[in-house]
Amino acid sequence: MPDHYYTPLPASQHALRQFTANLFHREFSFLTDAGVFSRDGVDPGTRALIEAIPPLRGRALDLGCGWGAAGIPLAKINPECAFVLTDVNQRAAELARKNAALNGVEVTVAVGDGFESVSGDFDVIFSNPPIRAGKEKIYGLFAQAHERLAPEGVLYIVIRKQQGAPSALKYLSGLFARAEVIDRSGGYWVIAARKGA
Repeated sequence: MPDHYYTPLPASQHALRQFTANLFHREFSFLTDAGVFSRDGVDPGTRALIEAIPPLRGRALDLGCGWGAAGIPLAKINPECAFVLTDVNQRAAELARKNAALNGVEVTVAVGDGFESVSGDFDVIFSNPPIRAGKEKIYGLFAQAHERLAPEGVLYIVIRKQQGAPSALKYLSGLFARAEVIDRSGGYWVIAARKGA
């Protein structure tokens, strides 16, 4: 049975590859490997997410960072913001460390399930959540994100409409002071959930 990208220790044989991607009118270079999410390039959901997020300040968390497709470009264009990237997949987290160095970006990378390896509160949390892990797991992460956001903090997520974006929006609207769709593109919804009114 193949690894899920949210497997802590992928058993699949390494198959390193490197590619470039144009994001924010800049060229980024990334290493990927077997056993990680979207190993062939920046997936359309992540691209929609990062392009919809406004300029950031304070402390930001890339929850389920994978190999750094979202956190590294956002850190590059928001140099005054402190970024923490975390993923349960050890192989993905190691790639994120390498990709940060490859692109001249300073971030902190942690390995752990959800929030278990990160401390403190955040002004921004963003995620392309692992839908295949199931609604119970995903909604649990949203609830934990609410707890770990600063009083005026914002959670940004991207979900395909057909994979549950409307129900996620409804859940977030009940959990946060305000939740709204800030972008719709290619079947993906980018949702901003604000802790403060």
